[in-house]
Amino acid sequence: LANPAFPNLGIGLSVGGAIGLLLFAGTVGKSAQFPLHTWLPDAMEGPTPVSAMIHAATMVSAGVYMIIRMFPLLTVGFDGHTFTPTMIVIATIGAFTALFAATIALAQRDIKKVLAYSTISQLGFMIAAVGLGGYIAGIFHLATHAFFKALLFLGSGSVIHGMEHGHHAVAHGAEHGEHDHDEHSHPFDPQDMRQMGGLKDKIPVTTWVYIIGALALAGIPPLAGFWSKDEILADASGTNNLVYILLTVAAFFTAFYMAR
Repeated sequence: LANPAFPNLGIGLSVGGAIGLLLFAGTVGKSAQFPLHTWLPDAMEGPTPVSAMIHAATMVSAGVYMIIRMFPLLTVGFDGHTFTPTMIVIATIGAFTALFAATIALAQRDIKKVLAYSTISQLGFMIAAVGLGGYIAGIFHLATHAFFKALLFLGSGSVIHGMEHGHHAVAHGAEHGEHDHDEHSHPFDPQDMRQMGGLKDKIPVTTWVYIIGALALAGIPPLAGFWSKDEILADASGTNNLVYILLTVAAFFTAFYMAR
């Protein structure tokens, strides 16, 4: 890195930029970016507290942290105005993943898978920020996302726990003739959002902490998610219009699926 004139590979890409792209390929797998995003929702089969740790503090965050630490390699040849091919690839994949995962979250019925695709989308925000040179905004969003996403996963665990206990009570009552039992009803799934409703009075504490987490994820001020996500959008607005549009639409989708 002492020599700014890294050998060029003949395709507009320096050796330093190529090394950065190879490191980013590891991030694509580790942080579940397109097209290697499919494993993360499948990892939701484990206990919910483990899901909270995976999505908030340890596993998927490592890829984003790595490219932020390797940021000088990604920007070899960057003059402050013209982005390097490496930066363009990173910003484009991050922005596309943010929007793509948000659209998938809109159609999910499993409460934990909605949050899983949400994590993929938010990681896309962070990676897009790094690709645009805004690594400070990326690490800021990494930190704020860890707190409210852990809160949301633990809240979803409380909801699932309450659903299972409620179903057990209803089934036990049906066995004793206290309730009608429909043999043709859909099989019970405690994580299916279509079978949820009327939980506010049963689990009020979970309701309120979940609302706080959802508002933070949606980027509503003055909660943490607003400050970090707004910083990323501010970086994108003055540098790359395509990335800015993709991230803005993804932000609106985030608010929609969390309200859902």
